[in-house]
Amino acid sequence: MTQSLQPDVKAFFDPETWTFTYVVFLGKGSPCVVIDSVLNYDPKSGRTATRSADEVIAFIKGEQLELIWILETHAHADHLTAAPYIQEQLGGKIVIGSQITHVQNVFKDIFNLSKPFSADGSQFDCLLKDGESLDFGKLSLKALYVPGHTPACMAYEVGNALFVGDTLFMPDVGTARCDFPGGSAATLYRSIQKILSYPDETMLYMCHDYPPAGRPITYCTTVGEQKKSNIHVHSGVSEADFVQMRNTRDATLEMPNLILPSIQVNIRAGHFPEPESNGKSYLKIPLNAL
Repeated sequence: MTQSLQPDVKAFFDPETWTFTYVVFLGKGSPCVVIDSVLNYDPKSGRTATRSADEVIAFIKGEQLELIWILETHAHADHLTAAPYIQEQLGGKIVIGSQITHVQNVFKDIFNLSKPFSADGSQFDCLLKDGESLDFGKLSLKALYVPGHTPACMAYEVGNALFVGDTLFMPDVGTARCDFPGGSAATLYRSIQKILSYPDETMLYMCHDYPPAGRPITYCTTVGEQKKSNIHVHSGVSEADFVQMRNTRDATLEMPNLILPSIQVNIRAGHFPEPESNGKSYLKIPLNAL
């Protein structure tokens, strides 16, 4: 890492989806970015709400920050993004990794999506490739391509911090599943090694936490701690051992509760499907597809 300026990081936790949203900035009144926002969704009623996003918006306004970029680490399968709502309230541009087109094409077939949906990433304002950077004030954000959980996952480097999405969890929780369409345990292992090649003191910010009983929710660790203590991928774990563990474990996991609504919305950059003739938007439930 070459950046000398280190960011301020404010974390927000959504308890319904175990998700962390981050605001990254450099003091009061500075430009900022938002990473992995949450739109509240009730699967029983199909109703959405903005409680989690409103907390983020209130903080940004209270600190007099200027929102420049609204980033997604990937197309999440466990929560809906609030990116369009935050953009409507504060401005900024919505960003995701350029490989989102691969995910869009896979799920376009699963959901049998037709026009006006386009699997070209055009729903997002900016598509980032590996190694590309975005500036916000005196800070710069660099994209690190870390596929495996999905084929489009990105981590974001700002100063001495890496926002790793779903590649890694806290050391006592382990690593992300790889059984979604386009996922790969071998690919995830190699992506994690890219992250663990950073200096030991590098701060790693998680997208989720699922703590063992008795441990409070937490969201930040270091490369050194992951190499020492991650239960799935600590130093000395081979790729073959990791792949066997991950594939065996993934075979026992149920699909996330919100995968069907989340993916349909998130591959659209958080926008709902086009309203039908009665003015309402609808999501599809493909039977026996996953």
